[in-house]
Amino acid sequence: MGACCGHSHGTFDGLSRDYRRRLWLVIALNAGMFAVEMVAGQAAGSKSLQADALDFFGDAATYGLSLAVIGASLKTRSLAALAKGASLLLMGTWVAGSTLYHVFTLGVPQAAVMGSVGFMALAANLASVLLLVRYKDGDANVRSVWLCSRNDAIGNVAVMLAALGVWGTATAWPDLIVAGLMASLFLSSSVQILRQAIGEYRHNTAHVATQT
Repeated sequence: MGACCGHSHGTFDGLSRDYRRRLWLVIALNAGMFAVEMVAGQAAGSKSLQADALDFFGDAATYGLSLAVIGASLKTRSLAALAKGASLLLMGTWVAGSTLYHVFTLGVPQAAVMGSVGFMALAANLASVLLLVRYKDGDANVRSVWLCSRNDAIGNVAVMLAALGVWGTATAWPDLIVAGLMASLFLSSSVQILRQAIGEYRHNTAHVATQT
């Protein structure tokens, strides 16, 4: 991709009409699946479905913020990425804490609901991944979009595996284990985004200082 597609010093920063269109489509997919999974997760008593629903919500918010700061200064984009990294950190902490709590109040979730909704979510996430894979590399703002999309696809495969585990063992442990793994994925992604965003913010600050 050339400079006309929105590169800044060789790094894609989202300045592309095609990229914006794809983000709008992905926002719609994620917002819809958040509502579906949250209701289904509550009805089925599945922590992994609820964790995945939060991932959908976080992604929809992330993509919306990414759209809002496209074309802004590097400082603004890096601050937006910092906010998104912090939100992933909070979600990961919440899911981990909620999972630990439910270890002591075990109830067996409904495997059939987990599996069917997980399949729907997987289809939505694969569509999102295909829409965004062309733009998986870029600044912290763009990369955070890709990481969240990738997390969703991985999370939905995990939810379906958890459904099989719940069905096969008639216990809640597979669901709780998957929810814990998803919390780890949130935390890992947040660290990657925060590290890149902090680096870009410092680079911008140093560049501004040399110009004054």
